[in-house]
Amino acid sequence: MFQEFIEILILSAIQGISEFLPISSSAHLIIVSSLYDLKASSLLIDISLHLGSLLAIIFFFRKDLFNLKQNQKLLKLIIIGSIPLITFGYILYSTELISYLRNIKVIAWTTLSFGIILYFADKSKINQNISSNLNIKSILLIGIFQILALIPGVSRAGITITAARFLKFNRVDSGKISFLLSIPALAGASFLGLKDLQNESLEINILTIIAVILSFLFSYVTVKYFLDYLNKFSLNIFVIYRLIIAFVLFSIIYF
Repeated sequence: MFQEFIEILILSAIQGISEFLPISSSAHLIIVSSLYDLKASSLLIDISLHLGSLLAIIFFFRKDLFNLKQNQKLLKLIIIGSIPLITFGYILYSTELISYLRNIKVIAWTTLSFGIILYFADKSKINQNISSNLNIKSILLIGIFQILALIPGVSRAGITITAARFLKFNRVDSGKISFLLSIPALAGASFLGLKDLQNESLEINILTIIAVILSFLFSYVTVKYFLDYLNKFSLNIFVIYRLIIAFVLFSIIYF
């Protein structure tokens, strides 16, 4: 039980932190799962981790989400921007093509490539903001870029922030757009997971509850402090981190 709790703690930290940072949560979970035989890892635990992150982001942006009269436009834009990912995600899931992308070699190259792209995107000097400049055209472009996040290593947060920065949105609002787009993405991932569980016996135990709680806590803290970070610093530290991870993976694969 203690070992499983430690594993849940590790998985929750990976999910909660990497889901909202531009470093790819799926890549980190795949890497850890391939290196270690985690007994606590299961589809139900995976759903619980995503649910914790979903609840955290909803709770963090609760005022924006529940103040419908003032934020109807924003909510509509987030829904529109999520359509490309949901559509292509379901196609890849239904055809099982997604399984061919879940390997270390793909993760190594996407981690490197999209880290470099993030570096150049973050050089944008023109500052646009959500309230004045986010429209159907810009959110659709960001949503189309988000499709690439279906490839492990790209990072959903990373590619949406990259797209927003290329469109001249300031760093903080780029982060907010990414966070808001994560709500439908996480909800969709949870739904597909529950669909896979429909023919299995659903046994909710203390570990699944702990997974939700820990994922919620890690996710909430990450969102809060990442927005503070974006207000003061560039994204270079995440670019460097991605380069390091990529070259470590290259050394494992090719040497």
